[in-house]
Amino acid sequence: MMLIPLAIGTLVAVALIVAVSVLSSHGSNSSSNSQVGTRAAAFDLPALHGSTLRAPYQQGHPTVLLFMASWCGPCRVEIPHVVDYLAHHDLGNVRVVGVDTADQRTGALAFVAQDHVGFPVAFDPNSSVANSFGLAALPDTVFVTASGTVADVVVGPVSDTGLAAGIRAIR
Repeated sequence: MMLIPLAIGTLVAVALIVAVSVLSSHGSNSSSNSQVGTRAAAFDLPALHGSTLRAPYQQGHPTVLLFMASWCGPCRVEIPHVVDYLAHHDLGNVRVVGVDTADQRTGALAFVAQDHVGFPVAFDPNSSVANSFGLAALPDTVFVTASGTVADVVVGPVSDTGLAAGIRAIR
């Protein structure tokens, strides 16, 4: 009788260890995205708050692209941490741009207002930019050098460590 609860407990413990291992590395490590080392796709998208937003790397600025959406639970957890990180770290000439992907404008506007997002956010309802980077899910973070080369891609929520490393790589 004692063996069944012990076996179940062991199975649960192993599952938890695997889950924690996957989740703790997810977002802090680079992916093996095939876009790394390639030229980033140029884009001009409508900004959430009017006008047109051109990818800053098209004008010679190292750029962090944060792909997100209001319907994305992990994005809702990630963005407040990114906003806090950006408020407490000097990025120098690095530009940060959000790319609201596969979303409704009203939801996107509410999302960025709620989290006090201070960086510009492009509106990409058809996921054209995410698709150009080979991204399949959200959130994702792409680090692009001033010359337009993809330096790193973080799949899933980006940690402070991952954000810092990515920014250092494109400075």
